Amino acid sequence: MATATKNKSKKNAGKSKLGKTGVNSHPVSLEFTEEMKGFVSMPGSFNYQEDYAAGKKAGNYLMFHLTIRVPDTQFFVYDPDETGEAIGWVECQPLGGRFEVEKGVFNCFVDYGKPSANEKHMKYRLFLKNKAGKKITLNGFKKVVDDGILNIWRDTSTLYTTVYEGFVDEKAEPKAKVLAKGILHILEKDFIKQMTTFKSNGRTFSERKDALFRFGELFMGNLWEIYGAQFRKAEPELWRERDIPVFTLDGVKNSKVTFHPFTTEDKISLNLVRFQKKESKDVVVLMHGLTTSTDMFVMPEHKNLVTYLHENGFTDVWSFDWRGSLRFNYNLFPHRYTLDDIALYDVPAALKVVRDAVGSGKRIHFVVHCVGSISFFMSLFGGKIDGVTSVVSNSVSLTPNVPTWSKIKLAFSPFLMESVFRFPNVNPRWYYLPGLASGKLLSRFVSLFHHECDEPACHMLSLMWGTGWPACYEHANLPDITHRRVGDLFGATSMNYYRHIRKAVGRKAMIKYTPTDARYNSLPNNYLDKASDIKTPVLFMTGDQNKVFKDSNIIAYETLNRLNPGNKNELFIAEGYGHQDTLMGKKSDKDVFPRIVEFLRKNSNGVKKG
Repeated sequence: MATATKNKSKKNAGKSKLGKTGVNSHPVSLEFTEEMKGFVSMPGSFNYQEDYAAGKKAGNYLMFHLTIRVPDTQFFVYDPDETGEAIGWVECQPLGGRFEVEKGVFNCFVDYGKPSANEKHMKYRLFLKNKAGKKITLNGFKKVVDDGILNIWRDTSTLYTTVYEGFVDEKAEPKAKVLAKGILHILEKDFIKQMTTFKSNGRTFSERKDALFRFGELFMGNLWEIYGAQFRKAEPELWRERDIPVFTLDGVKNSKVTFHPFTTEDKISLNLVRFQKKESKDVVVLMHGLTTSTDMFVMPEHKNLVTYLHENGFTDVWSFDWRGSLRFNYNLFPHRYTLDDIALYDVPAALKVVRDAVGSGKRIHFVVHCVGSISFFMSLFGGKIDGVTSVVSNSVSLTPNVPTWSKIKLAFSPFLMESVFRFPNVNPRWYYLPGLASGKLLSRFVSLFHHECDEPACHMLSLMWGTGWPACYEHANLPDITHRRVGDLFGATSMNYYRHIRKAVGRKAMIKYTPTDARYNSLPNNYLDKASDIKTPVLFMTGDQNKVFKDSNIIAYETLNRLNPGNKNELFIAEGYGHQDTLMGKKSDKDVFPRIVEFLRKNSNGVKKG
């Protein structure tokens, strides 16, 4: 009601002003011509991007040629709910050819959602009819939202489009039949042409100029109101915005939590966190991936892996923060650690701490992920650890395989980042750096190529890991709150680990990074050389949508079956999951964790539910 009153007062103020100047008797109009082109899927789903891709593949081309006419420019500017008139035609052969606009309305900037969302829509509704008498309605909106000033063009030139059967007004949409859905764009050459089509019926040059300026002020003012918010907002306020505290352990209830710091032979301080609900003959140790941490296993926004293990009888769980953990600062400065260091120093020391704490006679199982998984297997196959009862490996182990674009990134990124751009690390939170920091500029540049979401940290993760939009996970598998805080769940990394992975990808197996370095003489040059000696059963796990390490664990499973016949290894492919979301997804406790527990029970003498 307050908004309506405000708009009404604006309208009345405009009328009063017009009355004083005497212009009310001769409203000054403005019009321009716009063309948009794209593809639609028939009948369409709930995802415009997917519908656009499917429509493009099927050749379902749709375009419109419209003249947008504002009968009274000053009245239009004063009242944000006032509509303009859309005249022209729409063409889509699969829908029935060319349709003339019987009636069309256009809203310039309409508030959408809560005021705090800082989002406005530019809306089109076209009632259309072709020569055969077929009637359809095209409803479209441009979503203009505070997603970075570099995205102004994308936002103002992208029309999310739905086509309904018959003439359908907004209230009738929920029950209307959807014929097609997709996305239209303004092409650059069409935009340049559009800028030459502005016309006004003003009797003098001054009236025509004023009409154009008023409309321009409306357009640019709304853009500044949306995109300028981040410049008006104090950056320290942005830095403080969080839904969930950093490094929280609130996701694990009714558990005794203890911390077990230790130091490696090469003088690195590491830590183990123990979540003990009660004594158990079976102990589970979790290893995160590079730049993540214990936090990925204890997330409070959904049932996490530690809690699930506790509920299913594995009541003594340890999480190992190795040197690649977000919780340490080692990766905030350049270093030359490799995965050999983790295999030689981190993993054996951690296992010793666990064994000393739990005592003899306990079965120790590992659940390992990503680079943590690679490093664990290097330590196991390199003879640095023994006596492990079973292992669950997610995404990759000893046979890394990555997409082609990832190979290109692995080839050039370390040199570019360190020697050309002079970055000490790559950080998903660069967007939040103060001022015009070079990392912030790179983050904004990366976001230009990622339209799948509005989270800059998510875009940076796709640069850092894998190939895809997004690369690390499937968006649908993450809760919204998790997606908003990926910058807190993934940290920075120095680039030397990438060099080791690049070398291994080239050889299709994990190998020693520097064979001539005497510090690593006790490690094998090729970690698969002693595969036949390893008796530890392994569950190799991966998502079928893995865009980081593709089918690496499938290859590992098949390779070990060939090199070590008769092993007790198993393979699990999680349908609809990617690289990270298998362990961090909102439904992982239903789709993935049961398979992990099943395997652990099989190798734990029948652990029952807790």
